[in-house]
Amino acid sequence: MSEKIMPQQLVSQQLSQLTQLEALLAAEKDILQQQNPDALIQITAEKNNLLIAIQEVDNAIGQSFEFKQEKLAGKFSNELSDIQSILERCKKLNQTNGLIIHQSQLSVERMKTSLLMSHNKSSMTYDSKGKTSGGLSSLGIKA
Repeated sequence: MSEKIMPQQLVSQQLSQLTQLEALLAAEKDILQQQNPDALIQITAEKNNLLIAIQEVDNAIGQSFEFKQEKLAGKFSNELSDIQSILERCKKLNQTNGLIIHQSQLSVERMKTSLLMSHNKSSMTYDSKGKTSGGLSSLGIKA
């Protein structure tokens, strides 16, 4: 028979995991700014694993009758406040990282368009979304 995890352990574990997530998001920001794709792949995998673990602990807390009882009795107020603060910081970091990714995508699109335009202006076409692409010559078709 497995040992039952106490609500205090669950809350402490969640606090620790969220602190780790905050550190990973800060590291992800640095990696995005350095434009290091290999490191980005690694940190994304770590972040996904951590998010799964956080979800599992969150589910365990949500299903814990003992946690609900102790919370109603006024326990965990400091820990829950800390968790809320960390979640807010994580949300801000995640939004910043999303903005960096968006800006990078825009830069890549501008570069792609510039390269396509200089490649062969006469073969430039537009797709249904208004994005430029090479004409028939880029497909190896000669008309």
